Amino acid sequence: MDPAASVDRVTDIWMAGGRVAAIGQAPDAFAADRVFDVAGKVVMPGLVDLSAQLREPGFEYRATLESELRAAMAGGITSLVLPPDTDPPLDEPGLVEMLKHRARQLDQVNIYPLGAMTVGLKGEIITEMAELTEAGCIGFAQADRPVSDTRVLLRAMQYAKSFGYTLWLRPLDPWLARSGVAASGAYASRLGLSGVPQQSETIALHTLFELQRAVGVGLHICRVSSAAGLALIQQAKAEGLPVTCDVSINHAHLTDVDIGYYDTHHRLDPPLRGQRDREALRMGLAQGTIDALCSDHTPVDDDGKQLPFAEAEAGATGLELLLSLAVKWALEDKVPLLDALARVTQGPARVLALSAPAMPPIGGLSVGSPADFCVVDLDAYWTVERQSLLSQSQHTPFLGMELPAKVLATGVRGRIIWELAR
Repeated sequence: MDPAASVDRVTDIWMAGGRVAAIGQAPDAFAADRVFDVAGKVVMPGLVDLSAQLREPGFEYRATLESELRAAMAGGITSLVLPPDTDPPLDEPGLVEMLKHRARQLDQVNIYPLGAMTVGLKGEIITEMAELTEAGCIGFAQADRPVSDTRVLLRAMQYAKSFGYTLWLRPLDPWLARSGVAASGAYASRLGLSGVPQQSETIALHTLFELQRAVGVGLHICRVSSAAGLALIQQAKAEGLPVTCDVSINHAHLTDVDIGYYDTHHRLDPPLRGQRDREALRMGLAQGTIDALCSDHTPVDDDGKQLPFAEAEAGATGLELLLSLAVKWALEDKVPLLDALARVTQGPARVLALSAPAMPPIGGLSVGSPADFCVVDLDAYWTVERQSLLSQSQHTPFLGMELPAKVLATGVRGRIIWELAR
């Protein structure tokens, strides 16, 4: 199954030299080192995840590259975009090169770091984007730390536009969102939790698009969470602005009511919103207004979650859940499976290609493309349990839930790097 080529058929795939050599008939004089029989299962492109915090460097007590890349492989993910909010932030070329070197040593999942847009992510001084790009950054972001000074934001856009860089920004007004821990509304009020109004997202989007109209820079909007915010993105796209966006698996499935009695597994950033927002986001995914579904993988340790809700750290593990929750959404909303899989393969790969045109094409399995793939049993169901997750953090709102689709194997550049124990 290859959404990029609209392929859904029973056939053989031949791989050599890290690429897809042929589909169907074997190339002349082809001698396989290994034959992998997956009859009755699905071979599909490896997933592309647009947001995964791997917590290294700086937060190795919460997660390490080894643990989180192992979780990514178990989830069928072959390409990861890393936000810049490490410790220290990725605002110097040496830090980016060190991270890339660590990933090359492990030789597993492809990683694509985002550079910090401002020094220390403080929103004051623009980084040397050209040098960070040479070190391996594919775009520039502020993670969850918004820039309150619009002059800095404008200058960053002008710099990025001059060199053809893309800014990956989360729409967040720092004043309206300050100290909020749940979506503003009746439920947060009943729980006595400080609220984050949807205007914190829409006001930030208005600002971003107004500046973008003046500059023309490419923008990727990270983690849209509200129906009103999505409507603004839809208008911007219709206007012809160079805009893409993503939504997290949490916001595609959950609402503020799922917080229940202060369940800190649902302490997320952005906060979960109402049912109308969730339905709008799912519709945006189905229609293609939202380009990608991402895990928003944010490992949090026990000390960060075992606190009162307002004091708990925001975040949840998601690498191993991305595929299953994409399939679950497709089954619930009767979305064609190829379309749903496109939101975790072709769609995010296109976002990456727009941000870094020089990188090799990913997200498909056509002849000549990199042989990044996963093997999936779509008929298998599995239960999300702490002991079944390979991430160093097992905190997720989906604990105890039975999900469809089980990854059996993952391959990168034609080499199987992970297989489910049988």
